[in-house]
Amino acid sequence: MISPSPAQGCILAFDSGIGGLGIVAALRRRLPDAHIDYIADTALFPYGEQEDGFLCRHIVTLLSEAVRALKPDVVVVACNTASTLALAALRDACPDTPFIGCVPAIRWAARISHSRVIGLLATRATVRRPYVASLREQFAPDCMLIAHGARHLADYAEQAFRGKEVDPALIKQEVAGLFGQPEGNRIDAVALGCTHYTFVLEALRAASPDHVAWLDPADAVARQTVTVLETLTCASAGQSTRTESLWFTAPPADATLLAEHLRPFGYQHAELWPSR
Repeated sequence: MISPSPAQGCILAFDSGIGGLGIVAALRRRLPDAHIDYIADTALFPYGEQEDGFLCRHIVTLLSEAVRALKPDVVVVACNTASTLALAALRDACPDTPFIGCVPAIRWAARISHSRVIGLLATRATVRRPYVASLREQFAPDCMLIAHGARHLADYAEQAFRGKEVDPALIKQEVAGLFGQPEGNRIDAVALGCTHYTFVLEALRAASPDHVAWLDPADAVARQTVTVLETLTCASAGQSTRTESLWFTAPPADATLLAEHLRPFGYQHAELWPSR
Protein backbone atom coordinates (compact mmCIF):
# COMPACT_ATOMS: atom_id res chain seq x y z
CA MET A 1 0.00 0.00 0.00
CA ILE A 2 1.24 3.47 -0.93
CA SER A 3 0.61 6.27 1.55
CA PRO A 4 0.52 9.53 -0.44
CA SER A 5 2.51 12.40 0.99
CA PRO A 6 0.85 15.80 1.56
CA ALA A 7 4.08 17.49 0.45
CA GLN A 8 3.68 20.07 -2.26
CA GLY A 9 6.25 21.70 -4.47
CA CYS A 10 7.28 22.05 -8.09
CA ILE A 11 9.09 19.13 -9.69
CA LEU A 12 10.85 19.15 -13.04
CA ALA A 13 11.27 15.65 -14.48
CA PHE A 14 13.63 15.07 -17.39
CA ASP A 15 14.46 12.25 -19.79
CA SER A 16 15.64 11.74 -23.35
CA GLY A 17 12.13 10.67 -24.36
CA ILE A 18 8.98 9.28 -22.79
CA GLY A 19 10.77 6.82 -20.50
CA GLY A 20 10.67 9.13 -17.50
CA LEU A 21 6.88 9.20 -17.59
CA GLY A 22 6.93 5.91 -15.68
CA ILE A 23 8.61 7.84 -12.88
CA VAL A 24 6.07 10.66 -13.28
CA ALA A 25 3.30 8.09 -12.70
CA ALA A 26 5.06 6.95 -9.50
CA LEU A 27 5.49 10.59 -8.41
CA ARG A 28 1.79 11.27 -8.90
CA ARG A 29 0.87 8.27 -6.74
CA ARG A 30 3.13 9.44 -3.92
CA LEU A 31 2.81 13.22 -4.36
CA PRO A 32 -0.72 13.91 -5.62
CA ASP A 33 -0.48 17.62 -4.74
CA ALA A 34 2.85 18.29 -6.45
CA HIS A 35 3.22 20.28 -9.66
CA ILE A 36 5.18 18.21 -12.22
CA ASP A 37 6.64 19.60 -15.43
CA TYR A 38 8.45 17.35 -17.89
CA ILE A 39 11.11 17.84 -20.55
CA ALA A 40 11.81 15.13 -23.12
CA ASP A 41 15.06 15.77 -24.94
CA THR A 42 13.89 14.28 -28.21
CA ALA A 43 16.46 16.32 -30.16
CA LEU A 44 19.17 13.87 -29.05
CA PHE A 45 17.19 10.66 -28.52
CA PRO A 46 18.56 8.05 -28.05
CA TYR A 47 21.19 9.23 -25.60
CA GLY A 48 23.06 5.95 -25.82
CA GLU A 49 24.34 6.88 -29.27
CA GLN A 50 25.84 10.26 -28.24
CA GLU A 51 29.44 11.04 -27.32
CA ASP A 52 29.85 11.40 -23.55
CA GLY A 53 31.52 14.81 -23.34
CA PHE A 54 29.14 16.43 -25.79
CA LEU A 55 26.11 14.85 -24.13
CA CYS A 56 27.12 15.94 -20.63
CA ARG A 57 27.62 19.56 -21.74
CA HIS A 58 24.29 19.50 -23.57
CA ILE A 59 22.37 18.14 -20.57
CA VAL A 60 23.92 20.69 -18.21
CA THR A 61 23.12 23.57 -20.59
CA LEU A 62 19.52 22.43 -21.14
CA LEU A 63 18.69 21.80 -17.50
CA SER A 64 20.46 24.94 -16.30
CA GLU A 65 18.20 26.91 -18.65
CA ALA A 66 15.17 25.03 -17.38
CA VAL A 67 16.04 25.63 -13.72
CA ARG A 68 16.42 29.37 -14.34
CA ALA A 69 13.14 29.54 -16.26
CA LEU A 70 10.94 27.26 -14.16
CA LYS A 71 12.52 27.54 -10.69
CA PRO A 72 11.60 24.00 -9.61
CA ASP A 73 12.00 22.93 -6.00
CA VAL A 74 13.60 19.70 -7.18
CA VAL A 75 14.74 18.19 -10.48
CA VAL A 76 14.25 14.48 -11.11
CA VAL A 77 16.70 13.22 -13.72
CA ALA A 78 14.48 10.34 -14.81
CA CYS A 79 17.11 8.91 -17.13
CA ASN A 80 19.84 6.41 -16.28
CA THR A 81 22.24 7.61 -18.96
CA ALA A 82 21.94 11.25 -17.89
CA SER A 83 22.20 10.31 -14.21
CA THR A 84 25.31 8.19 -14.58
CA LEU A 85 26.95 10.79 -16.81
CA ALA A 86 25.89 14.27 -15.72
CA LEU A 87 24.48 14.25 -12.19
CA ALA A 88 27.63 15.61 -10.53
CA ALA A 89 28.02 18.29 -13.20
CA LEU A 90 24.38 19.32 -12.79
CA ARG A 91 24.79 19.72 -9.04
CA ASP A 92 27.88 21.86 -9.62
CA ALA A 93 26.08 24.01 -12.18
CA CYS A 94 22.93 24.51 -10.06
CA PRO A 95 24.08 24.17 -6.44
CA ASP A 96 20.88 25.58 -4.96
CA THR A 97 18.62 23.01 -6.64
CA PRO A 98 18.34 19.40 -5.43
CA PHE A 99 18.83 16.84 -8.21
CA ILE A 100 17.54 13.28 -7.81
CA GLY A 101 18.98 10.73 -10.18
CA CYS A 102 17.87 7.35 -11.42
CA VAL A 103 20.50 4.62 -11.35
CA PRO A 104 20.28 0.89 -12.07
CA ALA A 105 18.79 -1.07 -9.16
CA ILE A 106 21.91 -3.18 -8.63
CA ARG A 107 21.66 -2.91 -4.84
CA TRP A 108 18.05 -4.12 -4.94
CA ALA A 109 18.99 -7.01 -7.23
CA ALA A 110 21.79 -8.09 -4.88
CA ARG A 111 19.44 -7.92 -1.91
CA ILE A 112 16.95 -10.40 -3.38
CA SER A 113 19.19 -12.68 -5.45
CA HIS A 114 19.60 -16.27 -4.28
CA SER A 115 21.93 -17.38 -7.06
CA ARG A 116 24.24 -14.36 -6.56
CA VAL A 117 24.17 -13.82 -10.31
CA ILE A 118 22.31 -10.64 -11.25
CA GLY A 119 21.61 -8.97 -14.54
CA LEU A 120 21.55 -5.42 -15.87
CA LEU A 121 19.60 -4.54 -18.99
CA ALA A 122 20.39 -1.00 -20.10
CA THR A 123 21.51 1.14 -23.00
CA ARG A 124 25.00 0.59 -24.33
CA ALA A 125 26.04 3.97 -22.94
CA THR A 126 24.97 3.08 -19.40
CA VAL A 127 26.51 -0.40 -19.46
CA ARG A 128 29.97 0.85 -20.41
CA ARG A 129 30.18 3.53 -17.71
CA PRO A 130 32.56 3.05 -14.73
CA TYR A 131 29.64 4.14 -12.53
CA VAL A 132 27.98 0.75 -13.07
CA ALA A 133 31.12 -1.10 -11.96
CA SER A 134 31.29 1.08 -8.86
CA LEU A 135 27.66 0.24 -8.01
CA ARG A 136 28.48 -3.45 -8.17
CA GLU A 137 31.62 -3.04 -6.08
CA GLN A 138 29.77 -1.02 -3.46
CA PHE A 139 26.42 -2.80 -3.25
CA ALA A 140 26.89 -6.27 -4.79
CA PRO A 141 30.51 -7.30 -4.17
CA ASP A 142 29.58 -10.95 -3.73
CA CYS A 143 27.51 -11.08 -6.93
CA MET A 144 28.40 -11.72 -10.52
CA LEU A 145 26.92 -8.90 -12.60
CA ILE A 146 26.04 -9.72 -16.20
CA ALA A 147 25.17 -6.66 -18.25
CA HIS A 148 23.76 -6.21 -21.73
CA GLY A 149 23.53 -2.95 -23.66
CA ALA A 150 20.33 -3.25 -25.67
CA ARG A 151 20.59 -1.07 -28.78
CA HIS A 152 16.94 -1.11 -29.88
CA LEU A 153 14.91 -1.67 -26.72
CA ALA A 154 14.31 2.02 -25.95
CA ASP A 155 12.97 2.44 -29.49
CA TYR A 156 10.62 -0.50 -28.97
CA ALA A 157 9.45 1.08 -25.71
CA GLU A 158 8.68 4.33 -27.53
CA GLN A 159 6.56 2.33 -29.98
CA ALA A 160 4.78 0.46 -27.19
CA PHE A 161 4.01 3.72 -25.40
CA ARG A 162 2.25 4.94 -28.53
CA GLY A 163 0.09 1.82 -28.56
CA LYS A 164 1.95 0.16 -31.42
CA GLU A 165 2.51 -3.59 -31.34
CA VAL A 166 6.11 -4.67 -30.91
CA ASP A 167 7.06 -8.07 -32.31
CA PRO A 168 7.76 -10.35 -29.29
CA ALA A 169 10.61 -11.90 -31.28
CA LEU A 170 12.43 -8.56 -31.25
CA ILE A 171 12.07 -8.29 -27.48
CA LYS A 172 13.25 -11.88 -27.10
CA GLN A 173 16.29 -11.11 -29.22
CA GLU A 174 17.29 -8.24 -26.92
CA VAL A 175 16.72 -10.34 -23.80
CA ALA A 176 18.80 -13.16 -25.28
CA GLY A 177 21.77 -10.80 -25.24
CA LEU A 178 21.56 -10.93 -21.44
CA PHE A 179 20.61 -14.50 -20.64
CA GLY A 180 22.70 -15.93 -23.50
CA GLN A 181 25.98 -14.82 -21.92
CA PRO A 182 28.13 -17.29 -19.95
CA GLU A 183 26.39 -17.99 -16.60
CA GLY A 184 23.38 -16.05 -17.87
CA ASN A 185 21.12 -18.99 -17.10
CA ARG A 186 21.83 -18.40 -13.39
CA ILE A 187 20.47 -14.84 -13.36
CA ASP A 188 17.51 -14.55 -10.99
CA ALA A 189 17.14 -10.76 -10.73
CA VAL A 190 17.50 -8.12 -13.44
CA ALA A 191 17.87 -4.41 -12.80
CA LEU A 192 16.33 -2.18 -15.43
CA GLY A 193 18.93 0.39 -16.46
CA CYS A 194 16.75 2.52 -18.71
CA THR A 195 13.49 4.16 -17.69
CA HIS A 196 12.01 3.50 -21.12
CA TYR A 197 11.92 -0.22 -20.33
CA THR A 198 8.98 0.33 -17.97
CA PHE A 199 6.74 0.36 -21.01
CA VAL A 200 7.87 -3.07 -22.25
CA LEU A 201 8.21 -4.65 -18.81
CA GLU A 202 5.52 -7.27 -19.34
CA ALA A 203 7.10 -8.23 -22.67
CA LEU A 204 10.47 -8.58 -20.94
CA ARG A 205 8.93 -10.86 -18.33
CA ALA A 206 7.29 -12.96 -21.03
CA ALA A 207 10.62 -13.34 -22.85
CA SER A 208 12.56 -14.47 -19.79
CA PRO A 209 12.51 -17.47 -17.41
CA ASP A 210 9.58 -17.43 -14.97
CA HIS A 211 11.75 -17.23 -11.85
CA VAL A 212 13.50 -13.99 -12.85
CA ALA A 213 12.56 -10.81 -10.95
CA TRP A 214 12.56 -7.65 -13.06
CA LEU A 215 13.32 -4.56 -10.96
CA ASP A 216 11.98 -1.16 -12.01
CA PRO A 217 13.42 1.69 -9.88
CA ALA A 218 10.57 4.16 -10.61
CA ASP A 219 8.96 3.95 -7.18
CA ALA A 220 12.31 4.19 -5.40
CA VAL A 221 12.98 7.46 -7.23
CA ALA A 222 9.52 8.71 -6.23
CA ARG A 223 10.16 7.82 -2.58
CA GLN A 224 13.44 9.72 -2.60
CA THR A 225 11.67 12.72 -4.11
CA VAL A 226 9.11 12.63 -1.29
CA THR A 227 11.94 12.60 1.25
CA VAL A 228 13.62 15.61 -0.36
CA LEU A 229 10.43 17.65 -0.70
CA GLU A 230 9.39 16.94 2.86
CA THR A 231 12.70 18.33 4.13
CA LEU A 232 12.69 21.48 1.99
CA THR A 233 11.38 24.46 3.93
CA CYS A 234 11.23 26.35 0.64
CA ALA A 235 9.04 23.78 -1.13
CA SER A 236 6.20 25.73 -2.69
CA ALA A 237 3.68 26.42 0.02
CA GLY A 238 1.94 28.58 -2.52
CA GLN A 239 1.55 26.01 -5.25
CA SER A 240 2.46 27.06 -8.79
CA THR A 241 -0.43 28.57 -10.69
CA ARG A 242 1.05 27.50 -14.03
CA THR A 243 -0.50 24.61 -15.89
CA GLU A 244 1.70 21.55 -15.76
CA SER A 245 3.62 21.37 -19.01
CA LEU A 246 5.39 18.78 -21.10
CA TRP A 247 8.00 19.93 -23.58
CA PHE A 248 9.92 18.21 -26.37
CA THR A 249 13.22 19.66 -27.57
CA ALA A 250 12.44 18.56 -31.14
CA PRO A 251 9.23 17.36 -32.83
CA PRO A 252 8.82 13.69 -31.86
CA ALA A 253 7.86 10.91 -34.23
CA ASP A 254 4.11 10.30 -34.50
CA ALA A 255 3.37 13.45 -32.48
CA THR A 256 -0.42 13.20 -32.84
CA LEU A 257 -0.49 9.54 -31.78
CA LEU A 258 1.90 10.28 -28.95
CA ALA A 259 -0.29 13.10 -27.60
CA GLU A 260 -3.17 10.67 -27.06
CA HIS A 261 -1.04 8.65 -24.64
CA LEU A 262 0.22 11.60 -22.58
CA ARG A 263 -3.13 12.33 -20.91
CA PRO A 264 -3.02 9.48 -18.36
CA PHE A 265 0.20 11.02 -17.06
CA GLY A 266 -1.45 14.41 -16.49
CA TYR A 267 -0.51 16.25 -19.70
CA GLN A 268 -3.18 17.42 -22.10
CA HIS A 269 -0.76 18.50 -24.80
CA ALA A 270 2.93 18.96 -25.51
CA GLU A 271 4.94 21.93 -26.69
CA LEU A 272 8.40 22.54 -28.11
CA TRP A 273 10.91 23.70 -25.52
CA PRO A 274 11.85 27.35 -26.29
CA SER A 275 15.65 27.28 -26.40
CA ARG A 276 16.92 30.31 -24.52
